[in-house]
Formats: sequence, structure tokens, C-alpha cells
Amino acid sequence: MTVTVDDQLWSAIGDPIRRRLLDLLLTEGVGTPTGLSDRLPISRQAVTKHLGVLDRAGLVHATPMGRERRYEVDEAQLGRAVRQLNEVGKTWDARLNRIKRIAEEIERRRRD
Repeated sequence: MTVTVDDQLWSAIGDPIRRRLLDLLLTEGVGTPTGLSDRLPISRQAVTKHLGVLDRAGLVHATPMGRERRYEVDEAQLGRAVRQLNEVGKTWDARLNRIKRIAEEIERRRRD
């Protein structure tokens, strides 16, 4: 089974700060770079850059609000990421089970 993985999506999720931003946005519903930077050990500018990566990957959407932008998680895209992760997990489970069966067969033949 071949799983198609969206590299841009997983590159965005792969960074711990971006995962933390997603967690905060999921918990709070929406957030601004200023508000989010108050909760993280990075500057507002760094938060804005990370949110830009998440936005390009489709994981968040921004809505202008005065001088700020309000960000919220795109739950459909996050759901897509979860489905991809589950498929990758199933693929690796199958591969590991095959390796286990091969190793058990080698061990059984060695004992015989």
C-alpha cells in the first residue's frame, strides 16, 4: 500500500512551535500573533512567520481584524493530516509485522 503524503503539510506540522500554535488555536478557537506570542517563548514576529507556514499548508486561516489578523485552525485540513498519519501508521505496522514474521521464521529455522 502506498500512502500519498503531503510534504508541505507535514513539514509545517513537524516543527514543535507550530504544533504548539495549533494546540493553542484548537484550545482557544482563534488567536492573534500578539496574543499567541504572549503564551510562547518567541517574539510576535516569529509567531507571525510560523503562522504563515501553517497558513500556506492550509492548516490555519487568517481574517483581518484592525491592525492584527485573527487565525483559526482549518479543521478539514487538520483532519486530512490525521488521516494521512493514520495511513502512514498502518503502512508501517504492516511492514513491522512482516519483519517480525521473517525474524520469527529465521529463528524457528535456526532452532530446527
